[in-house]
Amino acid sequence: MRNAFACSTLALALALAACSQQPADTAASSTAPAAATEAGQQAEDQSARLNAWFETQYEELLQFSPMRLTFLGRKDLYGELDDFSEAAARKQLAWLEASVEQMESSFDYDALDDASKLSWDLWKRQYESARDGEPFLLNGYAFDQMNGMNSFLPTFLINFHKVETEQDYLAYISRLEAVPRVLDQLIERGRASAMKAIRPPKFALEGVVEQSRKVVAGAPFDEAADSALWADLQAKADALVESEAITAERAEELKQQARAVLVEQVRPAYDRVIAWSEEELSNALENPAGVGTTHPNGADYYAYQLRENTTTAMSADEIHQLGLDEVARIRGEMEALKERVGFEGDLPAFFEHIHTDPKFKFPDTDEGRQAYIDEATRVIDNIERHLPDYFGLLPKAELVVKRVEPFREQDGAAQHYFPGTPDGSRPGIYYAHLSDMNAMPKPELEVIAYHEGLPGHHMQISIAQELEGVPTFRTQYSSTAYAEGWGLYSEWLAKEMPGTYEDPYSEYGRLTSEMWRAIRLVVDTGMHAKGWTEQQAVDYFGENSSIPAAAVRSEVQRYLIMPGQATAYKVGMIKIQQLRRKAETELGEAFDIRGFHDAVLGGGAMPLDLLERRVDQWIAEKKAG
Repeated sequence: MRNAFACSTLALALALAACSQQPADTAASSTAPAAATEAGQQAEDQSARLNAWFETQYEELLQFSPMRLTFLGRKDLYGELDDFSEAAARKQLAWLEASVEQMESSFDYDALDDASKLSWDLWKRQYESARDGEPFLLNGYAFDQMNGMNSFLPTFLINFHKVETEQDYLAYISRLEAVPRVLDQLIERGRASAMKAIRPPKFALEGVVEQSRKVVAGAPFDEAADSALWADLQAKADALVESEAITAERAEELKQQARAVLVEQVRPAYDRVIAWSEEELSNALENPAGVGTTHPNGADYYAYQLRENTTTAMSADEIHQLGLDEVARIRGEMEALKERVGFEGDLPAFFEHIHTDPKFKFPDTDEGRQAYIDEATRVIDNIERHLPDYFGLLPKAELVVKRVEPFREQDGAAQHYFPGTPDGSRPGIYYAHLSDMNAMPKPELEVIAYHEGLPGHHMQISIAQELEGVPTFRTQYSSTAYAEGWGLYSEWLAKEMPGTYEDPYSEYGRLTSEMWRAIRLVVDTGMHAKGWTEQQAVDYFGENSSIPAAAVRSEVQRYLIMPGQATAYKVGMIKIQQLRRKAETELGEAFDIRGFHDAVLGGGAMPLDLLERRVDQWIAEKKAG
C-alpha cells in the first residue's frame, strides 16, 4: 500500500493513517465493569480520564491538517490545504512534545489498565518518531515521481473533496486558490534541500515534470479536451443543478470562477514546479546509488528510516541477510512449482516463459483493462464470502476496484489502496495502474487483490477505523511494518481459504509477490547502505523474478525515493507469522484462528513490539479462561 497522503505528513512523520464499527479493544482490555479492588477502581478511573484527554488532544492534532479532516469525511477547514513549510513542521513537533509532557505529568502510567497503557505508548511513540526525524526534515524529497503534491493535489480534490452544496463548491475553489502556496512551499523546501546537496534522482524530477504537464494539459489551459480538474469541476457543478441545490445560472457563474482560478493561479504554480524541476535536472544523478552515499548525512538518515519502517532494531546488514535467505528459500519453492507444471528448463527460462507467453497477459486494450478490474473484483468477492470463518471482526466499509487517473498513471507502477471514510460514506478504493497491460501479468492478479483489498489493507484499515472502545486516534494510527506486514501475511493467509490460487500459475504469482518483497530487503539495503546503483538493483531483481521490466524499474525507483519503506513488508509478515506459531504452540487445541486475527486487528495499527505484547496478553487471557 502506498498512501499518498503520507507526503503531507512527511515533515512531521505523524503516525496517522486511515479506515469501520467494531467492539472494544478485544485483546488488551483488563478493565472490569465493576472493579473489585481499590487498585482496579483506580485503573478504571485513570483510564477513563486518560481516554477523555486523548479525545481532546487528537481533535487539536487534527486541526493541523485540513486534508486529513477531509480524508476522514469531515468538512472542518474545508476550504484549506495543509501548511507544508518547515516552520509548520516544527510547530507541530513542539505541540506533540508539549502534549506528551502534559500526559506524563497528569497521569500515572502504572495505574492504567492494559488497553490504556497501550494507548499511552502509541501516543508517545508518534512524538518520538517525529522528534527523531526532525534532523532529517530536508532529507525527504519535496517532489518525486510517486508522492509529489503536484500529482496528489488533483487526486485529492477530484476523489476526496465531496461537493454536496454550493458552499462545498466554493471550498473547492478556495482550495484551488491555495495550490500555489502549497507548491511554492514545497519548491522552497526543495531548494533548502539542494543547498545541502540533497536532490531527487533525475528520473524522479523527470516524473514530476511529466505529471505536472499532464495536470495542466487540456481545457481550460489549452484547446485540447478537458483536463481532469476542469472536467471534475464542471461535473460537480452540474450535479448541484441536478440535485436542485443551485440554479443552472449559478452553476455557470461558479464554473467561470473556478476556470479563472485554474488559468490565473493553478497553471502558473505548476509552471513554477516544472521550471524548478528542469533547473535541477542538470544537477540530478542518473543511475544513482541510495541515500547512504548520496546524502551528506545519509547513513544516519537511512538508519532512522529502517527503525521507523520496521519498528525493530534490525541493522541494514541483518535485513540484507534476511533478504538473501528468503530469496534462496522462495527460489526453492519456485523450482518445485516449475516441476509441478512440467516445464522443461531452468528457473530463468521459466521466468522468461511466464514473462513472454501471451496467455499470461490481458490484452492491452480497453476491454483488457476492464477484464482486469472485473477479475480482481471477482476474486475479492470470493474472499469476502469466507471471511466469517477466519475473522470475528469484519469490515463494514465497501471496497471498489478502479483504474488510476490518467494524469498520475504510470506503466508498471505498484497498485495501491486509498481508505474510505470511518462512517462508510466513501468506500475504500483499490487502484490499479493499467496503462501498460504487459506490466500486469495474470498470475499476479489474485495475490495483489488479496494484498490491497481483502483480507489485506481494506480489511485491516477498515476494521481499525470502525473500532469502538478505544481512543479515536488509535483508529487512525499507522505503522508501515504492521500495515504492510498484514498485507503480505494476507497473501499467504488466502491460501487457506476456499477458491483461491486454484491455478498453479496463480500460486506462482503468490510466490512471485513474496519473492518481490524478499528482493526488496536485499536491494533496498543494497542501494541505501552498500552503495548499489539503480542498475545493480534492477539486475538483481531480474535474476530472481519474472516481474516485467517496466515494473522492476518502477519498483527500484520507488525504493530510491522512499528509503527503508520497502523493508517493512517482509519484516512485518514474518513477525505476524511468528506470533501465530507462538499462539498455536502455546494454546494447542484451544487456538482459535478468528480470535488470533481479532487480536492482531482489533487494536488498530501499532509497532511490532507493541503488537507482540498485545498478542501475548491475548494468549494469557485464553490460557486463564
